[in-house]
Amino acid sequence: MSFVPYMKRKTMVVIATVLLVAIFLTYQPSKANEPTSDLSEYEVATFAGGCFWCMEAAFEAIEGVIDSISGYTARDFSNPTYEQVNTKTTGHFEAVQVYYDPSEVTYEDLLDVFWRNIDPTDDRGQFVDRGAQYATAIFYATPEEMILAEDSRLELEESGRFNNPIVTEVLGLDIFYKAEEYHQDYYKKNLVNYKIYESLSGREEFKEDNWGE
Repeated sequence: MSFVPYMKRKTMVVIATVLLVAIFLTYQPSKANEPTSDLSEYEVATFAGGCFWCMEAAFEAIEGVIDSISGYTARDFSNPTYEQVNTKTTGHFEAVQVYYDPSEVTYEDLLDVFWRNIDPTDDRGQFVDRGAQYATAIFYATPEEMILAEDSRLELEESGRFNNPIVTEVLGLDIFYKAEEYHQDYYKKNLVNYKIYESLSGREEFKEDNWGE
C-alpha cells in the first residue's frame, strides 16, 4: 500500500480548504426572479422588521417578489446616512421596500411573511439589534393597504400566538430613502458575515419557537 508523503498531503489539504472557502464565499442563493432595472411596473410594499439585511433575505425568497430594497423611512431628517440613523436620534426605521408581481403574490401574502420574520411584541428593537431604528412597522401607501395591515395585526393579536401585546405599528408612508449600496443584498454579497450574524442574532430561534419550521 502506497502513502502520499506527509508534506504533500498537507499541501493538498490546504488547497482543498482554500477551494472550499472560495466556493463558499462566492455562493449566492438563487432567487425565483432576478431583479430588473425597471421596477415601475410592479407593486411596492414597505416594512420595517429590524435589520434590513434579514428582511431582504426573507422577502426575496418568495416567489413573485422581484426585488427588495434596503432603506430608511423618513421622519424630520432628510437623506440620512446609516451612521446618522444608527445614532437613534433621526426618527427613522431601518426598512425594506418590496417590489412584487401581484399576479404571483399578494399584499396579504407579504404581510404573512412579515409577521413570521419578526418579534411583534418587542418595541425596543429586534433580537440583538436594540434601538428605535430597529422597531417594527408596516407602512401603508394606500387606504387598502392600511385596512389589510390593520386587519392582519388584529388577526395576529386575537390568535393568542403571543402572550405579550402586539406592538408593531401601522403607519402612513412618508418618504423612503434608499440605503447605501453596500447594504443592498448584503446577505448575498457578504454571505459569511451575514450567516455569522444570523446565527447569533436569535431571530431564527425565535421563528422556530413561535412558528415552527
